[in-house]
Amino acid sequence: MNDHAPIPARSEAAAAVDAAITSRRSVRRFLATPVSRAEVAEILAVASRAPSGTNMQPWKVNVVAGAAQRALSAAIGDAFTDHADDHDQEFAYYPAEFPEPYKSRRRKVGWDLYGVLGIARGETDKMRAQMARNYLFFDAPVGLIFSIDRVLEIGSWLDCGMFLENIMIAARARGLDTCPQVAFAKYHKVIRAQLDIPDDQIVICGMSLGHADPAAPENTLVTEREPPEVFARFHGFE
Repeated sequence: MNDHAPIPARSEAAAAVDAAITSRRSVRRFLATPVSRAEVAEILAVASRAPSGTNMQPWKVNVVAGAAQRALSAAIGDAFTDHADDHDQEFAYYPAEFPEPYKSRRRKVGWDLYGVLGIARGETDKMRAQMARNYLFFDAPVGLIFSIDRVLEIGSWLDCGMFLENIMIAARARGLDTCPQVAFAKYHKVIRAQLDIPDDQIVICGMSLGHADPAAPENTLVTEREPPEVFARFHGFE
């Protein structure tokens, strides 16, 4: 007797996966609705099926909620407000200068976000206040901080990226939302002190996890994507 659940028809399985992928977005305001430790652990277990070179599984995660999350947010918030110039991330996420088309895409999403928030060009105080909300995990009840062993190379960073994507898709499949945030990497010294992360690990990014606030204007933003004809070349097809 086969005790396993039947595999869904291909169309049903594809529809479910596609829905989780295409409905994923970077949510920037969350409800206070709790997410349990068991649910987060289940998401991480599913995400750990991400591929990695020679099955190294290079990802490390610190999950924060409640008092631990509030303490971390407060410590980073203080550094952001009073000592931002004393901090910098340990790796370059962006190029020193943006060539096209990346420059235009980056500007567009920034102004689109400020537009739905009612922030006009030149309102730097409001822009900075919005940036500071990163360190509150956008009010999400759960925050995640990701790190990787310093000795590992770019291949393992790619593996961590696939792990991060799996978390976001597994969360969507459960009706949850996320926001991956490289903004946390700048304050790795503060994060190390709060979460006892050793110096032999590099803080990659953070992530907010919870239920999106449907009334928040920033959550109405849906970013554009180029069609495959723009970024893909097909060879050998009839």
